[in-house]
Amino acid sequence: MTLQQLLYVLTVSDEKSMNKAAEKLFVSQPTLTSAIQSLEKELDIQIFNRTSHGVTVTQQGQEFLTYARQLYQQYELLKNRYEDVSLRRNKFRVSCQHYSFATKAFVDTVKKYGTSKYDFAISETKTMHVIEDVGNSLSEIGILYLSNYNRRFMMKQFDEWNLEFHKLANCDAFVYLYKGHPLAKKKSITYEELLPYPNMTFDQGDNPSMYTAEEILVENEFPRKIQVNDRATMLNLMRGLNGYTLCSGIISRDLNGDDYVVVPYEANVENPNSMMEIGYITRKNTVLSEIGSTYIQTMKDYFSNK
Repeated sequence: MTLQQLLYVLTVSDEKSMNKAAEKLFVSQPTLTSAIQSLEKELDIQIFNRTSHGVTVTQQGQEFLTYARQLYQQYELLKNRYEDVSLRRNKFRVSCQHYSFATKAFVDTVKKYGTSKYDFAISETKTMHVIEDVGNSLSEIGILYLSNYNRRFMMKQFDEWNLEFHKLANCDAFVYLYKGHPLAKKKSITYEELLPYPNMTFDQGDNPSMYTAEEILVENEFPRKIQVNDRATMLNLMRGLNGYTLCSGIISRDLNGDDYVVVPYEANVENPNSMMEIGYITRKNTVLSEIGSTYIQTMKDYFSNK
């Protein structure tokens, strides 16, 4: 079955005549008749009754034409969408772990290019979803981090999804908390000082391995834990429950306001610090689009000013 055959049967149905349909389609009547008969034979149905007065649609044909018309209309919509260059819009999509700096860079990129000619999308999501989105070409760029703890696992995932990692910056671990938290004014915070307070982490869904955690120092045992799905909820719980999370220390006050602070994590022999290597992933052997390059450069500038 071909789109041409669908067009032929739809035109015959509309014109109620083989002759008129052939004229409208600029084909000979034998060619038209042969194409329809071939389709009927392939599907083992009779679409038309042929009489000396023209053609009528059979009961089987009525059902077939209903589906055929829907299918052909979708084809025409698709054809018109991509044949008309004026309707084409550049698309840019990013997937990232829950980083305010990634969102801030996205905001600045959208402001630069505008939304009149471009379609933008950003997905703050689970670690494995970031990898899958880029691997499946749903997103051009994915933002996440590597550490000594998760590096081997993550590099294995990148290889399996044909991805490569590009470093943006190295960051020490910081404690992120509400400015009214009892520890907020300290110059540094130790592991022992954190134990009385709930540790906030992002839920990783069906992949709850510590290797996919978005928070640094997951190898340390924090007995009080609360999992959340989005940054807004985490910020609310930090404020309401004196919770905290462990992060890179790079936050966007433009987006999160001045009610939250980051304090360096103070390591010791039993609970060492760890470095976050923040970067982005792309499919291997691909070149960033103009918008993608702008987005990455915006983040680089953001890091360099911190």
